[in-house]
Amino acid sequence: MTGGEAYKQKLLTDDALNAAVAAYLADPSAPTVLEVGPGRIDVVAAVLAHQWSTDEITVEDATPARRTVKTAVLVVSIG
Repeated sequence: MTGGEAYKQKLLTDDALNAAVAAYLADPSAPTVLEVGPGRIDVVAAVLAHQWSTDEITVEDATPARRTVKTAVLVVSIG
């Protein structure tokens, strides 16, 4: 199951996703883990595994930063 599938099934809420994204953006070097039912998403690993997110997050004043982190979380498989 991916983060997106969990989101569609309402196992991953907007509040939890937004909190994880905010935590990542506040300190990308800190561990950020999103609990999804019995699984977990390592947000840092999700961003690093998603090249587009990694590229976009480095852009100065990137307003899509929040969206890119969300994208990475939604496409990664829950472990």
